[in-house]
Amino acid sequence: MPYSKKIPRGRRTNGMSCDTIGVFDSGVGGLSVFREIRAALPDVDLVYVADSGHAPYGDRPGGFITRRAETIVEFFVDAGAKAIVVACNTASAVAIEALRSRFPIDIVAIEPAVKPAVALTRTGVVGVLATRQTIASERLARLIRQHGQGVRILVQPCPGLAELVERGDLDSPAAQALVAGFVAPLVAQGADTIVLGCTHYPFLVEAIRRAAGTGVTVIDPAAAVARELRRRLDTAQRLARRNAPGTETFWTSGDPGRVQPVVAQLWGKHVPVHALPAAFSLAPSLVT
Repeated sequence: MPYSKKIPRGRRTNGMSCDTIGVFDSGVGGLSVFREIRAALPDVDLVYVADSGHAPYGDRPGGFITRRAETIVEFFVDAGAKAIVVACNTASAVAIEALRSRFPIDIVAIEPAVKPAVALTRTGVVGVLATRQTIASERLARLIRQHGQGVRILVQPCPGLAELVERGDLDSPAAQALVAGFVAPLVAQGADTIVLGCTHYPFLVEAIRRAAGTGVTVIDPAAAVARELRRRLDTAQRLARRNAPGTETFWTSGDPGRVQPVVAQLWGKHVPVHALPAAFSLAPSLVT
């Protein structure tokens, strides 16, 4: 059912204004996109929701992921956000059509950078690191059909990688070993280009590059998402010009005390993390 509540002009709720852009992910991984959006839009207020109480999405049922995505978008829409970025490959793959059909707001998705990887490969072999849900999605299958002609595309599920980032474990020996176990088979089969198909994985990029070797290109689509968001807002003439830098606000459906140190680690400075209101943080089966 389409979301019929009108978006009030100038309303301010939960610390947001109608000039706010909302960004969300299953956890903290979407901060890799959030930082690129901040770089592209330095004077816009940004709000980030880490759905850490239900992370990771990678092995969740599709219906659960869609309901959580809809609930978080409701949080942003009710507060009057002017655009939303789904900074999660799994949620984009599973729920983006449902979100766009239901909500009358510009929603930007992320997807694995298969097309640029195909253009860059010299060996004709491309590796994609992603969650099981992203790999099983029709969205990724369509990208491979459209852009993968004449190229061998190897898709590698990576259970456990997102959880490393959620814990802030980016470079321990155990983290490096887990990363290498997923990357080495791709390189052994000739992959010279690797796509990061989960927004958590850019925070493991040093471990990924070490495992892949110097001859392998690693592609992160986060900057492209930020450029697309800016393009849409420019085209619609919805970018308000002001002389003050934009603000950032962070929310989570998990325990703020546990999430905040990891957000600070990934964001690069201490920031407060607020508890998402209960109506937006409960599991789908408990939301009335």
